[in-house]
Amino acid sequence: MRTIHSAAMIVNAQSRKGRAQFKQACQAMRALPYPVDARAVRDPKKLDETMQALLDKKPDLMILGGGDGTISGLVDHLVGTDTMLGVLPLGTANSFARSLEIPLDIEGAVGVLAKGAPRRIDLGMIDDDYYANCAAIGISPQIAETVPNGLKRYLGRVGYLSWAALQYAKFKPFLLTVRRDGWEESVRAVEVRISNGPFHGGTMLVDPATVDSGEIVVEAVRGNVRSRLVKNWVASVLRLPARREDVVDFRGKDMEVSTHPTLPISIDGEVLARTPVRARIAAGVIEVIAPAL
Repeated sequence: MRTIHSAAMIVNAQSRKGRAQFKQACQAMRALPYPVDARAVRDPKKLDETMQALLDKKPDLMILGGGDGTISGLVDHLVGTDTMLGVLPLGTANSFARSLEIPLDIEGAVGVLAKGAPRRIDLGMIDDDYYANCAAIGISPQIAETVPNGLKRYLGRVGYLSWAALQYAKFKPFLLTVRRDGWEESVRAVEVRISNGPFHGGTMLVDPATVDSGEIVVEAVRGNVRSRLVKNWVASVLRLPARREDVVDFRGKDMEVSTHPTLPISIDGEVLARTPVRARIAAGVIEVIAPAL
């Protein structure tokens, strides 16, 4: 492992919990053998400019603290630099950290920064946008795109779940078409995962996907009724063999993905695109500090 002389850290501290986690992380990082320029960013709109300002100082390591959406939104800045990525999982699902086998507690994750090893990994791409873990088409982005502003804040978890139930009742299966090198296949689907890693929503769903395979995996949960999705999720959470019964995987370096009708796509939890899109892999494009093998 090349010697780390300097590091920077950004923590998404929009919430009260995030601010408390930032203080805890700073305390834990005092044991690291190199200085860390730590920043808590309360306004998500300032994450990109803060990231770029820190990268202009050319740190050896950039530590990103937050959920999958925060990491995915900032990882683009590391492409083409010599700065390694450090992961501090502070979200709910932490699928990217799970894919890297990074502990989900702050002390454990900081321990990896101290004793881990660099690992060169891939990033997924939706059109020209790099992302860390998984893009999805189906009920999840439909809920995220349509939920009224402030619903969860004012009505809490019950309000959000009620909206999700309403959207599920309205949800319909769709036609997915995948094209690659002159080859084309279409299937009826209830969910599509465009994955650079096996975890989605904190659950292992896309078994064939790894962060260093050099391929992107487009996995479709097949079905003409929405109950197929519930069956697949339950089987996946319980790790039952049935989780693979209704899925089909397409693998490659560069594929065109379209749906009928046109649908929103969530990229690591944020709705950022709509079909049709180009799904690609950026093989070995960054280095991350991961647990030593």
